[in-house]
Amino acid sequence: MFLTPTSGLIETEPMAKQLIRDKSGNTIYLTDERWHHIVEFHPEMLSHQQHLIATIRTGKRIQDSLDPSIYTYYRNFDNLEKGYNHLIVIVKFGFDSDGEPNNFILTAWQKFIY
Repeated sequence: MFLTPTSGLIETEPMAKQLIRDKSGNTIYLTDERWHHIVEFHPEMLSHQQHLIATIRTGKRIQDSLDPSIYTYYRNFDNLEKGYNHLIVIVKFGFDSDGEPNNFILTAWQKFIY
């Protein structure tokens, strides 16, 4: 949000989106707001945005059993932070008011999986 000097009104600044296509052809986006959320709550992710993108593009995914609009993407990496070997990305699938796909990244973190 920002204050415009002429009108004094608060307007919403356009948010940058990075579009990513998964293996199934779905377009998923990552906003600046979501990326800031991810690194705020999972600071180990700061230098791993490209790993997040690769996880969406080439990782495996499973559908949430309680909320079928939520998918978990995951992928193994050898060069994550010490003690971690997988990246987990949570994606919300849906449609906007025009019926167009609206699929976006909610959060992501690193995890050790045997």
